[in-house]
Amino acid sequence: MAKADRLERLDNRRIELEAEYRAALIEALERTAAGKWGLFDHQRDRHARAAVRPTLDHLAELAEEIDAARSRLALPSFALHAEFLAARGPVGPSAVGEPKQAQAWLERLAADDAADD
Repeated sequence: MAKADRLERLDNRRIELEAEYRAALIEALERTAAGKWGLFDHQRDRHARAAVRPTLDHLAELAEEIDAARSRLALPSFALHAEFLAARGPVGPSAVGEPKQAQAWLERLAADDAADD
């Protein structure tokens, strides 16, 4: 019974961490949608990178904790963080800017929330 209790506590903690990650990501996306570049690292600007580094570090730390919990619970890795990392980096000249990309992410996350309800 103790093992089941520990696993339940771990799963509850995982759920809390995932909610915290999602909230932090949404906050960062809202800043980017409002015109603050750097979250997606399209321009490889060192000043923008430095400004967004604390946010990226926080997201990475949360994702690491989430993946550790998911691993212990025999769940697949945390897909949202992997998708976010895949969306970062240089893009071609015809790609949308970071504010539009952030807005698209916000719309997708809102749609995911609506589908979950």
